[in-house]
Amino acid sequence: MSITRRPTRTIMVGDVPVGGDAPISVQSMTTTKTADVDATLAQVYALKGGGADIVRITCNDVEAAQGLAEIVPRAPVPIIADIHFQYRLALAALEAGVAGLRLNPGNIRKPEHIKTVARAAADAGVPIRVGVNAGSLDKDLLARYGAPVPEALVASGLAEIHLLEEAGFEDIKISVKHSHVPSMVEAYRLLAERIDYPLHLGVTEAGPPPGGLIKSVAGISTLLLEGIGDTIRFSLTADPVEEAKAGRKLLEYLGLRERKGLDLIACPSCGRAEVDVIEVAAKAGAALEAENLPVQVAVMGCVVNGPGEAREADLGIAAGRGRGHLFVKGQVVRVVAEEDMVEALVDEARRLVAEGVEARLAAADVTAADLAEAQRIELLGVQGDANRAADRRAAVAEIAVGEGSDRA
Repeated sequence: MSITRRPTRTIMVGDVPVGGDAPISVQSMTTTKTADVDATLAQVYALKGGGADIVRITCNDVEAAQGLAEIVPRAPVPIIADIHFQYRLALAALEAGVAGLRLNPGNIRKPEHIKTVARAAADAGVPIRVGVNAGSLDKDLLARYGAPVPEALVASGLAEIHLLEEAGFEDIKISVKHSHVPSMVEAYRLLAERIDYPLHLGVTEAGPPPGGLIKSVAGISTLLLEGIGDTIRFSLTADPVEEAKAGRKLLEYLGLRERKGLDLIACPSCGRAEVDVIEVAAKAGAALEAENLPVQVAVMGCVVNGPGEAREADLGIAAGRGRGHLFVKGQVVRVVAEEDMVEALVDEARRLVAEGVEARLAAADVTAADLAEAQRIELLGVQGDANRAADRRAAVAEIAVGEGSDRA
């Protein structure tokens, strides 16, 4: 059985195409405080390892917007900023460099604010998701329809799209999420008949597993089998990595994404990188693919952040000055010469698959962690604020502070 997908426009979320003939993408959302940059980045890397193609992060205050300014350039996947009430935070998120915005028409209501964001997003080449949610519909729509019925969700989304189009903005995707599965399915069916923008599927507030998984699979797979949907999210009361894994597996089971053995993740490189990350990742990927090993491997540009950010990966290598720091589940187990990084990574991957994580941690070089920490401190002293985090945070704060709440 082949699934004929509904024709849509294609938009780009960073380097991930959404809609058209592009593979259906998996999204999830962090649960950390965005101002906690290290914790949020660690979760983003874990989500990437779990199968997420795109990650949404809340931008609910100035500190969160400043956090995004540090997170975005170090993230391994495109980052979408989740905006509520404060339209100026959308502008700040754009300044921080996000790859997408999610706006809720139920709580950013002033047309002039929506159009201001649309124009800024157009200038930045950043798409907007119109994120309609049954739990936060505009009170006027609730009064008109009497309840958050599918028709009300669709009306909310179309009204928001109209405002964006009036501002000349059409780089749009849209969701109409409901916690009641039949209502969610019907809302998307109605919407699919009205527009050709890409659709982001999800059952909102699905709850914890197993119930949340069952609801999400019931709603999302029903639509995918009808050819409706271009990107998905499981909204579970659980570790978000479980959302990403479930979404990825669903697409694989439906034949909409290829099954994978090796899962290679790599930082996007930044001012701290001590090696050519792209070159090392390419060489490592080719060597590991040839081994056909079922492992998650991270290639990180520097030892300052690498092992911590990618600690959920089975195995990884982080560059230092002339050295590679090999780590298993975030713990540095060996230090090798820079020219031996790829060979050492492949060797450790073979051992990891054959012996298991605990055995490889037990076999760690007892001096490796201390060497890595010493080099991390050395690089911090030499490079300082290599990613201009302080300047980026200041620019974001300047835009975010001011009048601009749509909160009633």
